[in-house]
Amino acid sequence: MVNEHRLLTLLICLVLGGGLAAAVLGASRAAGPRAGAASAHPGPDDRADVREVPRGPAGAAAAGPDASAGSVSVDCGRNEEGHYNEDNLVVSPGLRSGAHHTHGYVGNLSTDAMSDDASLDAAATSCRGGDRSTYYWPVLRRVDRPSARPHESSAGHGNTGEILPEASVSVEFRGSPVGKVVAMPRFLRGMTGDAVAYTAGSDADVRARWGCSGLPDRSTTGYPRCPEGDRITRTLVFPSCWNGLDTASAGHRSHLRFPAANGVCPQGTFPVPELRVSLGYEVPPGVPLALDSFPEQRHSPKTDHAMFVNVMTEAQMSRLVDCLNQGRTCRA
Repeated sequence: MVNEHRLLTLLICLVLGGGLAAAVLGASRAAGPRAGAASAHPGPDDRADVREVPRGPAGAAAAGPDASAGSVSVDCGRNEEGHYNEDNLVVSPGLRSGAHHTHGYVGNLSTDAMSDDASLDAAATSCRGGDRSTYYWPVLRRVDRPSARPHESSAGHGNTGEILPEASVSVEFRGSPVGKVVAMPRFLRGMTGDAVAYTAGSDADVRARWGCSGLPDRSTTGYPRCPEGDRITRTLVFPSCWNGLDTASAGHRSHLRFPAANGVCPQGTFPVPELRVSLGYEVPPGVPLALDSFPEQRHSPKTDHAMFVNVMTEAQMSRLVDCLNQGRTCRA
């Protein structure tokens, strides 16, 4: 009798165990590719033919009578110096290779994980007007070619392939459609986009827009398929409403926030110059692309992001603010 009870117990355990395993497997399959291991390449859902994307609004609120309607362009080159690393001074200061993927830079030529305000202030810059600010973003690769240079293979974590050089880099500041802007504080840290958007379950912080140079009124959050001869573009707009207190914050989002669709800043914040970084790439049609990302983010284009640290002098920032508030077009 004892043996019969043991056999019956074992049989029940096997049945329950098999059911549990089936349930877990079914849940994993239902969760789709986001639950799986990192993919070497983006999937077909990550691509979009921009010619099939509806024309959209310009994205900026209409300027009111008190708008600061100027613009300031900062010529910082195209990273001809080859400034790359796997650090992220804004998100992971003091942590070498904390990004787990490669960033490309313009502006301050010293920027790495160990930079601080003093070292940034003392460094050389690629910006012609002397702006020592640092502007950086994850690199874009063509995965049909192998990693050949040291900075292409050092990131690891599934980020492989030849890094595409930027054919154009635009660093531009704009004003507010509803009022005058105030100066950014020196050493203000800023971030736009969501590096974990693929697994976040929400697109709330997805900010980057991809497009084609010949179709500026169309954009997508996917890798764009462009007409032959067009450059692939990435446009990254930063938050422009400052809390007036902090140059950084936990999570990197509460001290510098985005305005509402009508251009009005959240309560308790003030409009500061809006930074826009626009990148262009010359890529033959059909070349497979992959944005550097964390392994579990599967190189999703929605994870595109960028960071900056304002190292302009007070005099440089004052000139920039005056230009914006006076509605002029300037170069810094």
